Amino acid sequence: MRVMVLVKATKNSETGVLPGDPKAPASLDEAFERMGKFNDELTKAGVLVTADGLKPSSKGKRVRFSGSGGKRTVVDGPFAETKELVAGYWVWQVKSIEEAVEWVKRCPDPMPGEESEIEIRPIYEAEDFSADIRAKEEQRRADLQHQGRASIRQGQ
Repeated sequence: MRVMVLVKATKNSETGVLPGDPKAPASLDEAFERMGKFNDELTKAGVLVTADGLKPSSKGKRVRFSGSGGKRTVVDGPFAETKELVAGYWVWQVKSIEEAVEWVKRCPDPMPGEESEIEIRPIYEAEDFSADIRAKEEQRRADLQHQGRASIRQGQ
């Protein structure tokens, strides 16, 4: 199964200060190094699919949908509720959610000096959907792939 592992944002992560920045505390550089070693372990174990850190919400935008199908409103960051924001994520391939929990328990503290949280969420897989839905999705993907090859042949 695949899971998304979400590192929740904190007040400090929302500042956008990166390791190596003169404004960054030395502990940030050390934490970054520990996290790199943890990512190496995940890779060697065949667990890590992808991982990235996200820029602070001040650099982001949200699009709010009205619910009635019409209006869309763009909201510029920063967003107020830090505890609801995500600072980074991994996608892992694991045998079970319990295995993911065990990996997270081994993870270095993602936000040294602050209370922090990591959330684990299973990702929907094709087999979670009905056979009819899967068949339609497979056809859609085949059509897109065919269109892509046609565009390349036409020099587009």
